[in-house]
Amino acid sequence: MITEKIFGQTQDGQTVTLYSISNEHGFQADVMNYGAILVNLFVPDKRGKVADVTLGYDNLKKYFTNGNFFGASVGPIANRTANAVFEIDGTKYQLKVNDGVNNLHTDFDGGFHKKLWTAKVDKKNNSVIFSLTMKDGELGLPGNREFSITYSVTDDNGLKIVYTGKTDKKTIFNPTNHSYFNLKGHDAGSVLDETLWLNCSKYTKIVPGAIPTGELISVEGTPLDYTKEMPLGARIRRHFEQMTMVCGYDHNYVSDAKPGKLEKIAVLSDAKAGRTMEVYTDMPGIQVYTGNHIGRHLGKGGAHYKRRCGVALETQFFPNSANDEHFTRPLLEPGKVFKSTTIYKFV
Repeated sequence: MITEKIFGQTQDGQTVTLYSISNEHGFQADVMNYGAILVNLFVPDKRGKVADVTLGYDNLKKYFTNGNFFGASVGPIANRTANAVFEIDGTKYQLKVNDGVNNLHTDFDGGFHKKLWTAKVDKKNNSVIFSLTMKDGELGLPGNREFSITYSVTDDNGLKIVYTGKTDKKTIFNPTNHSYFNLKGHDAGSVLDETLWLNCSKYTKIVPGAIPTGELISVEGTPLDYTKEMPLGARIRRHFEQMTMVCGYDHNYVSDAKPGKLEKIAVLSDAKAGRTMEVYTDMPGIQVYTGNHIGRHLGKGGAHYKRRCGVALETQFFPNSANDEHFTRPLLEPGKVFKSTTIYKFV
């Protein structure tokens, strides 16, 4: 079932609508056409008690800033691009320098999460389809581009997100979703007692600035090893250089799945809360970010958000994959359609 309500107006007076997509089990995702943002995700526990498990805000105005990217659709290029520049066929393209000397998430003010998307309700598939166009050169990227992000709620308590992209010039496209999860509820405080399993035996080694070196390093024997279920807080304070330089976990893991196959890549669990979330994707990587830099401020319902009160599990191409020859390049070409699927399923 899908219902709609007005959530506010943009700074230039355009109406923003909140779409509630639900099933018969009390599972509901609230998404809005501003930023194609996931605002709420209501999930029942083993006893049927429902809680909102994603961090965010009650009012639209706070999303005009949203420095933590709560619930955000991120693009056209998620994660970091070294020196905020890349080349296609010998032509350099300059992005904003907004993360030291690098670029993070394309543009803090003009990226996907700050655009007003066109929405279409698909009741048959229990989906809302958000569409957006960008002109050649917009945000420093080539190509007249067409994007869509489709949110669907499934009967088995899954939130399915499908990304598509088309262009008339070669361009870079690497979208993700930046929701922060806390399976006890968005207002429950630390997530460090929640456990994580990853179908990832390697990660992309980084240098200061969190730019990958191009090396794929085994997690074995390191605090980055989640090939066996482990609490997020068990090793987060270890003096391991790869972690101290980003104040905890903020790393891209390499999927062990067959490339392009929709497969389980992560499982986040909270035994006390009685909730478990499985993550399925056909993308080659997943960024695990433990909210190390969430500052103290008010979230939904007057909740006091702070450091490590949510964990983001961002499915994507590897950071700096526009430049690094060792990685699969997210090159979108004319005449081809990019399509990728990620599912957050609660069991």
